[in-house]
Amino acid sequence: MSIKPEAARLLTEISRLLAARNIRAYIVGGFIRDTLLGGATADIDIAVDADALEVAAGAADYYKGKYVPLDDLNLVRRVIIPDSEWHLDFTTIKGDIKEDLAHRDFTINALAYELGENFQTGIELKLVIDPFAGRRDLELKLVRALNDNIFQDDAARLLRALRIAAGLGFNIESSTEKLILRDSQLITSVAGERVREEFLRLLALPGAGKRLFQMDKLGLLTALFPEIIPAKGVDQPRAHVFDVFEHSIQTVSAVEFVLREADWEYGNEKIRSTIPWSEKLESYFNRVIGYGSTGKTILKLSALLHDIAKPQTKFMDEGRARFLGHQDEGAAVAVSIMERLRFSKREIQLVELLIKNHLRPTQMSHEGMPSNRAIYRFFRDIGEAGIDTLFLSLADHLAARAATLDIDEWQWHAQMAAYVLEKHFEEAGPTSQPRIIDGREIMESLGIPAGPAVGELLEALKEAQADGEVRDKSKAIDYLKQLYHERYKNTPN
Repeated sequence: MSIKPEAARLLTEISRLLAARNIRAYIVGGFIRDTLLGGATADIDIAVDADALEVAAGAADYYKGKYVPLDDLNLVRRVIIPDSEWHLDFTTIKGDIKEDLAHRDFTINALAYELGENFQTGIELKLVIDPFAGRRDLELKLVRALNDNIFQDDAARLLRALRIAAGLGFNIESSTEKLILRDSQLITSVAGERVREEFLRLLALPGAGKRLFQMDKLGLLTALFPEIIPAKGVDQPRAHVFDVFEHSIQTVSAVEFVLREADWEYGNEKIRSTIPWSEKLESYFNRVIGYGSTGKTILKLSALLHDIAKPQTKFMDEGRARFLGHQDEGAAVAVSIMERLRFSKREIQLVELLIKNHLRPTQMSHEGMPSNRAIYRFFRDIGEAGIDTLFLSLADHLAARAATLDIDEWQWHAQMAAYVLEKHFEEAGPTSQPRIIDGREIMESLGIPAGPAVGELLEALKEAQADGEVRDKSKAIDYLKQLYHERYKNTPN
């Protein structure tokens, strides 16, 4: 089986470097698996008959790359090759190579191929070391545990099983599913950083919504997010088809649908054709937010957690369920979850903003399109995250109605989102108006001292400017004088 030329060159060079030091080494795991499947991966696992920490440090020096302690439990060290896609993960062989493979997770990852001074550009099938019939499971498209203790040895494998199955389009073998269900609570013992990485990699895959239902069936979702347990069985107003729990997961699937990443069982082309989309938006959602996260994955996470506080905020008002303040309480719960899983400050702040503001798009206008002033306030308050919030709102709408979607209501919502985006992206739109006057000029023109009033007047001017009420400096001064008189001159001491 041929190896991608760039990978072949890299592995050939590493082979010679290690052979020169008399270090026996093997490519193991996912790289062999994916090569046999005709695919490619940027992660190359290398097992060495030496101190992996020292070998990795040497490789990082040689390539002038970044050295990352990836997994302290298994002493895995990653070397990130600069100006390339490649990651080299080094481990020390436990015993001989067959014994080492016996300590791995799944049969399809218990594959090895020896590196050597004469390593060339391909993998000869007859030389693949496969003591646990991993190639057979590749043909059967199964993720199968190597033994009954793999999750007890390393509970991060619980999430990895689902992530590998999702990425390859495989099924998890039935006895392995039973092991996951048995050991699901062990996920709470895994370091937050490792859980975060595995969960983000799962969320990044198309069809993540379906995998979240599978996670729940296997006990993993509620083990990972116990805060979501109260959402099960919590009914919503008649406009909602699902209870809070199922709605939350369906919203993840709806996000994938509105971002054109995957189909959705309740969606069709008529529905999707009204959703605003462009290369600019696609690039925006592919932007990197944190290590391993993009705009898409963070939006999916926000979708999962956006209604997490509905159970504790629910009350009945004349027979109708209401959830006042669930967006603010939900944002606080999401922050707590993400801090526990060691998300970055930037990731946490974005999710917090989206959950706090996910109701705002439909509140900007109830008749016709939102005013320029409303659009200005929306983006003033949450910045570029307003784009993400618009798409979360669209997904929320779809996941609430599902098969009962009113197409007229939907088309208005989608057209409103498109209108707001169009206005936002305009060079002279409400969110990108040039400054007509500054604070010093306000103080001079109105004869007032520095203080909070100056900032408040400046903000009011920006809103009026966004709405087209003020267009030049002369009118700005007249507007501010009148506003100051109304707001402050008549305010009692």
